[in-house]
Amino acid sequence: MARPLRIQYENAYYHVTCRGNAREDIVRDDANRKALLDLLARSSEIYQVDVLAFVLMTNHFHLVIKTPLANLQEFMRHFNISYTSYFNRTHQRVGHLYQGRYKSFLIDADTYLMEVTRYVHLNPVRIKKNETLSLQELRKHLRAYPWNSYPDYIRKTIHYPWLSREELLSSFGGNNSIGRKTYRQFVESGLMEDISTPLSKGKGHGIIGDASFIEKISTRYIPSMMKREVPALRKIDRHIKPERILDAVTSETGTEKKEFLARGYQGIARGMAMELLYRHGGLTQREIGELMGIDYSAVSVGRKRFRMSAEQDEHIKQLATRIQERLIQE
Repeated sequence: MARPLRIQYENAYYHVTCRGNAREDIVRDDANRKALLDLLARSSEIYQVDVLAFVLMTNHFHLVIKTPLANLQEFMRHFNISYTSYFNRTHQRVGHLYQGRYKSFLIDADTYLMEVTRYVHLNPVRIKKNETLSLQELRKHLRAYPWNSYPDYIRKTIHYPWLSREELLSSFGGNNSIGRKTYRQFVESGLMEDISTPLSKGKGHGIIGDASFIEKISTRYIPSMMKREVPALRKIDRHIKPERILDAVTSETGTEKKEFLARGYQGIARGMAMELLYRHGGLTQREIGELMGIDYSAVSVGRKRFRMSAEQDEHIKQLATRIQERLIQE
């Protein structure tokens, strides 16, 4: 079997996990846990990697990181070698500590970053021995688990000053009491609902994202020879130009471009344009926000509202289908 692709570029987001060799423990006591997290902090500082979330369990760990310098491999090599050396020296052992190479999933941060961090933060309660605990007991255990970045996200005082919290909390109202409370509600809703793991999106190609994101990454960063080896990445290597999409929306809806691009517009054309630019134009939500003069979080909300409208209104659904067919045929 071919090894998973290691896609690296500036400001990429990843979910990374390592498991103990033969499922053995990678930490034996709190001194080991502290050492591992201290080395994580040191490696992130050396390689200028942002650690957005983490959880350390007995035989594995999860990270959510951002790499401004496109250096995932260098960072993980330094971190894993440093901790393995420490662990072997401390416990007078030799050999591999981890089960093969670390696993990494590239994340479409515009769409899945929040869900991936929730998955990571819920790990301490997603174990068999907790199956009989009440909801109140699960919440108490989750908030008290010390080897997890979650407590730093929901409290004013922090234990891990090297943790990069600002970006994630900005999507929930900021690093303030409202933002922390809203994020807490988002994460802990996963204790009450049967939420599927976002990692299932990455099976087969290592990318947690929708088809348009996979296509964009495939086009920009993966050599054509490698695409042929990974069926899920056999995508058409082109996107529809944003200007064509906007012209099609204008023509079909009868709404002038300058009108639905203007701040404060509330009609259906704006949400439709956002969705088509994301799905077929290859733009990120940040890029769409810059085009329309709004925050990228507003783009996410606008796309969601449009999809809900299309599900409930057959006319809107048919209009969107007609525009897509027009774009494909031209």
